[in-house]
Amino acid sequence: MTKTAKLLSELIALPSVNSAFVPANHPHAGEARVADYLATLGKRAGLDIEFQSVLPGRQNVLARLRPSGKVRQTILLAPHLDTVNVVSDAQFKPVTRGGRLYGRGACDTKGSVAVMFGALCDLSAMKARPRETEIIFVGLVDEEHGQSGSRFLAKKKFKADLAIVGEPTRLALATAHKGSVWLKVETRGRAAHGATPWFGDNAVHAMTRIVDALETEYSSRLKRTKHPLLGFGTVNVGTICGGTQPNIVPDSCVIGVDRRTLPGESESATRLAMSAFLKSRKLNATVSNVKLSPCPALQTSERLPLVKQFLGSIGQKRASGLHYFCDAAVLASGGIPSVVFGPGDIAQAHTADEWIEISQLEQGRVMLLNFLKSLP
Repeated sequence: MTKTAKLLSELIALPSVNSAFVPANHPHAGEARVADYLATLGKRAGLDIEFQSVLPGRQNVLARLRPSGKVRQTILLAPHLDTVNVVSDAQFKPVTRGGRLYGRGACDTKGSVAVMFGALCDLSAMKARPRETEIIFVGLVDEEHGQSGSRFLAKKKFKADLAIVGEPTRLALATAHKGSVWLKVETRGRAAHGATPWFGDNAVHAMTRIVDALETEYSSRLKRTKHPLLGFGTVNVGTICGGTQPNIVPDSCVIGVDRRTLPGESESATRLAMSAFLKSRKLNATVSNVKLSPCPALQTSERLPLVKQFLGSIGQKRASGLHYFCDAAVLASGGIPSVVFGPGDIAQAHTADEWIEISQLEQGRVMLLNFLKSLP
């Protein structure tokens, strides 16, 4: 087993389920075990360790490699430490089989943690460290729920010249990703006895027309606007709730809608556009936002010198785009140019048999280390 795979195995064995997904005081909740473990390893490697209190009992952990001379630029390596919940506790027991490493977080995104932290420790052990570039690893909390870790950095105006956010991109550098706007659409009707439905106004029936319109015509309209890296925006009706029991005409129905946005589409504009579409089809409903914090899309220019240098160092001609949302856009909103890079495939994220290719772990560590070594 490679040393990167060994580190990942150790991280998988330390549960760090996002506290929003388990009951209070659950033994698997929180990122503290992983953060403390990385802090211990970082100190041994000669890195400067710092904790940032983000939420009660939950801290970002920073490991800083200072240059040999004056700091003229800063690179941020920023994977997240939390995972989604497990189906079985067996998912916290790493298993190696057929060139793959299985376990919760293997792909999303403790694989990136192992690659980034391992590369930084390797660089720290070398005599020829960067002379003018400060490199900071930050293990972020709460990405899987509210992105509190990255929002904390953005709010504090944390300074860096480039953030490399760790997510499963199959070791391709991405400079763009879609945003996510969650909307609540509600129809109102009039309750009546199920034996005399003509005295009522069925809110569920009204909602069926809205669901059909969103999933067909509205979805088709979104395809008219295409981004060179991201394609078109999407809409998904993910939840529906209406009525109380079969013999009562329902007077209310609510759906939850996930709208994946492109760069330039704001949360308010997205909500207003959906409301206008429904109104134009004479479909009466109220549309409101669900999330209190925006999840914007990311678009970073691949012409930025550091981005070009990263692309060149890993042998990638053009940047790619991602359909999912991550911490990169949050950091970018705080003024840090951000890209996304890491081992693994998003298709394995959140699955019951989550895994990552071991070969990608070592390849990713070497790719990242070569880039860091090329910095002045």
